[in-house]
Amino acid sequence: MEDQSKIELFEQIPIPRAVAAMSIPTIISSLVMVLYNLADTYFVGMLNDPIQNAAVTLAAPVLLAFNAVNNLFGVGTSSMMSRALGRRNYDAVRRSSAIGFYAALLAGVLFSAGVTAFRQPLLGLLGAGADTSAATAAYMRWTVSFGAVPAILNVVLAFFVRAEGATLHASIGTMSGCLLNIVLDPIFILPWGLNLGAAGAGLATFLSNCAACLYFFALLFWKRKTTFVCLNPAMLRWDRVIIAGICAVGIPSSIQNLLNVTGMTVLNNFTAVFGSDAVAAMGISQKINMVPMYIAMGVSQGIMPLVSYNYGSGNIRRMREAVVFAAKISLSFLTVVTAGYFVWSRQLVGLFMKNEAIIAYGSRFLRAMCLALPFLCMDFLGVGVFQACGLGGRALAFAILRKIVLEIPALYILNRLLPLYGLAYAQFAAELVLAIAAVAVLARLFRSLESRMAEN
Repeated sequence: MEDQSKIELFEQIPIPRAVAAMSIPTIISSLVMVLYNLADTYFVGMLNDPIQNAAVTLAAPVLLAFNAVNNLFGVGTSSMMSRALGRRNYDAVRRSSAIGFYAALLAGVLFSAGVTAFRQPLLGLLGAGADTSAATAAYMRWTVSFGAVPAILNVVLAFFVRAEGATLHASIGTMSGCLLNIVLDPIFILPWGLNLGAAGAGLATFLSNCAACLYFFALLFWKRKTTFVCLNPAMLRWDRVIIAGICAVGIPSSIQNLLNVTGMTVLNNFTAVFGSDAVAAMGISQKINMVPMYIAMGVSQGIMPLVSYNYGSGNIRRMREAVVFAAKISLSFLTVVTAGYFVWSRQLVGLFMKNEAIIAYGSRFLRAMCLALPFLCMDFLGVGVFQACGLGGRALAFAILRKIVLEIPALYILNRLLPLYGLAYAQFAAELVLAIAAVAVLARLFRSLESRMAEN
């Protein structure tokens, strides 16, 4: 690892430049990931078959559940690694990465086996009916049964590389798989290619994740003398402090994601009652709304190593300045995007399917969903800071507040008050409360940390 350049990035470079250096590659990577997610929806939508499009939407909670593993061993381990770097404990960085990698590998194998063994009851739980079950199962065969391990390792390795400041390499690895997926999608999905429909989208995703994994393995082999990311099985030893540090952040982050999966499953089940057109429209609207969401997530994930390092080294002032600067940039951008989505919702949905019923549903869904975006960025930043500082309990509290206390009850209530269309307002209702809570809790956290440092 190029120690001096990384130390300068974490400790000395002005905050705007440091945040840009950490966040821009992550944001670009997130945008490419959005394009990759949109590619499945776009090219499947070109078939003009709501059943194929609904299959991709219905399988989405299972793919989202990958993030439970990614967050446990990716977010948890990378936070531990960055904090150890701040303390100059390089042996802990190596051991953390080895433990996190092999745990993620085992979890991916178990995830794949479990979904494959219980596929039929799972399809019913996801809301797949007689008309959508076959297409949903075909999509899941490639993305989950075969694809769980490369999909999980791809993301986990990106977290590890980003944890020591190499955000550009992390982004290149992620983008390489996403770009390959975009190239392969039309070949595998459309009639002029292999004409596999939703199953073709799943196959393209599987192959692209394998390619991304190969990039990270090659990168770590090439940088084996300069990186602290270690995949050597010999480093696998029981270390209570490291495992506790990983779990303290990783388990709450994983539970947070499982709650997201639960919320999406509830949403899809409510929507499925109104038919495949409504499901397809909800899926398209969610994918469009993911573009700015992923950018906000890219900002929060990009600054996490910077926050973790300065928290570990005790430089609370620099840590706070980074968070405030990131909040200003993210909030300004998302406010502009919300206005654009509200005005051009119909045109945006129409890019994906030329079906008037789906466009009518989707435009109303998107207008409701986009209202949450400015508030969402503060929620993401708050949770990102908690994870970066090892405060997993607070991140978990926000996850429970978001889904169990606010969003899922809002789905029930709003669907009764405004059938179908009320579902799209549930996230806005939840994020409004969460944004206020995030600002209050972050302000209190920084005051507490600065007081503690002043006493010492």
